[in-house]
Amino acid sequence: MATTTANGIEIEYEVLGSGAPLLLVMGLGGQLTDWPQGFVDLLAERFTVIRFDNRDIGLSTKFSWNPPSRSEALKNRVMRRKPEAGYLIADMADDAVGLLDALGISSAHVVGMSMGGMIAQSIAINHPDRALSLTSVMSNTGNPKVGGIDPKLMVPLVRRPSPTRETAIDESVWIFERVAGPLWNEEVHRENQAKSLERSFSPDGTARQLAAIMASPDRTEDLGRLTLPTLVVHGLVDRLVVPSGGIATAKAVPGSRLLMFPDMGHDIPEPRWVEMVDAIAANTERAAQPASV
Repeated sequence: MATTTANGIEIEYEVLGSGAPLLLVMGLGGQLTDWPQGFVDLLAERFTVIRFDNRDIGLSTKFSWNPPSRSEALKNRVMRRKPEAGYLIADMADDAVGLLDALGISSAHVVGMSMGGMIAQSIAINHPDRALSLTSVMSNTGNPKVGGIDPKLMVPLVRRPSPTRETAIDESVWIFERVAGPLWNEEVHRENQAKSLERSFSPDGTARQLAAIMASPDRTEDLGRLTLPTLVVHGLVDRLVVPSGGIATAKAVPGSRLLMFPDMGHDIPEPRWVEMVDAIAANTERAAQPASV
């Protein structure tokens, strides 16, 4: 792993594999190490994979502005009111493009998960010459009417205590027991979360990222102007970003392809890795190919 300056901040990143560049963009509160390593390894057999810590998470630059509390965030969600935020999803997309600049990469295939899908969409919208193809996984368009949290889950999530270093792993397990699909493995999750916790712990950063999501505009209209090959992946039992988010994304992007798994929630289950990697590769083949990195 290495650190570079991009878009005025420090970004921690890692590069694996060879071939056309493929940028992995992680979701809310997730570090670059939260991508399943086996999934990354499969991609690295076909691509030069770049993964990184988004701002406010992992070993990248942390900010200091105060995000809304959980109760305030819930009120904003119910009222469909935009909160104040020190940055937006578009700024995080600029970070990712800045990382490509720092690495001397003119364009890349972009794959984003959850919030990372929103960032990936924004890269394609705001920097169309930098994205060769787009894969949006378990994400949404920013339209508050689609792809939200299961209403039955919203209040319990808000009422959960804020995690501490001592409770972070158990809190993560509690959440994933409710949002992951039937193929999710608690033991593996606990092991991975222990490694992430040792690397970094930034709950305030997660809250700021959530504020950025909620403060960002609906991307539906802009997605309708995209012309790059687009794949949308979603789990039918996702309760954190319900399936209507993926359906709306695929509907918004002309010529996009929608892949939905009945046994996938808000996770990337190991039995689906090969199928997902094959689908991502097939989507990239519809694009003009850059030189290998």
